[in-house]
Amino acid sequence: MSLRSFIEDTGPPEATIVVVGDDQPGPLEAMLDETFETHPIDVETATIDAVEFAADLETTEGDVAVLLEDGVPVATSPMADLYESILAINSDLFVTGARGLGEIEFPSVLANLDETQLRLRGYPLAHNEKLLLILVSRRIEQLAWNDGRGTLRSAFQQLSRLTDEIGTHDVYTVLAASELDVHVYGVDDAPIDLDVTVHSGTEPRYRNAWFVVYRPDDPADGTASALVCLEDEPRVWDGFWTDDPDRVAAIDDTIAREY
Repeated sequence: MSLRSFIEDTGPPEATIVVVGDDQPGPLEAMLDETFETHPIDVETATIDAVEFAADLETTEGDVAVLLEDGVPVATSPMADLYESILAINSDLFVTGARGLGEIEFPSVLANLDETQLRLRGYPLAHNEKLLLILVSRRIEQLAWNDGRGTLRSAFQQLSRLTDEIGTHDVYTVLAASELDVHVYGVDDAPIDLDVTVHSGTEPRYRNAWFVVYRPDDPADGTASALVCLEDEPRVWDGFWTDDPDRVAAIDDTIAREY
């Protein structure tokens, strides 16, 4: 299989995020709606009295986001958590290292969007959409760091990001110093001063791919996870992420074979 085939095999469920609270839609709901503007995910608002599962939400202070898949609630997160993890930040927090390993929070509503095919735009086409991919990338790197063993494969499109972005360089300095087998991929446009295995080229597979794949040595000893995205148009990505160990292993094998 190719990386493209993994994306195409990811089915888009009918996903909806319902923001439940006592008031009318506010600025946080508008920010959430903007973040998922081009995704196959609707953002709606409702009062507690208007939803059947309100009993589970009444003890939570403040508005709550509820993820529905095919009309069934599968996850809830306080809007305050979504604000802190994605709505209130920008990519500079990761680029500069202001938010690094050990500081990534992944609310349940976002975590349960795994196995959902997404289409996201980067700046200046959109302000917030790409942040979800960055957050997922950092979360997978954090999983690898927590476990400390296994294989981590990360594509940067341009390897200069490993040196130009202070936060990214700091993260991979820590990862490379661990017992992880770290592989990096991209166009070789800058020297790399890290103890990692470099895979480079100028072909589209290096220029257009964004992936972060962590495969533990033993699936029983770690959380396997993979983000796979391909840039179809300038600053527009199709992709998905998965925590399914078998699917992660298949993605890892494909990258090892084709790159």
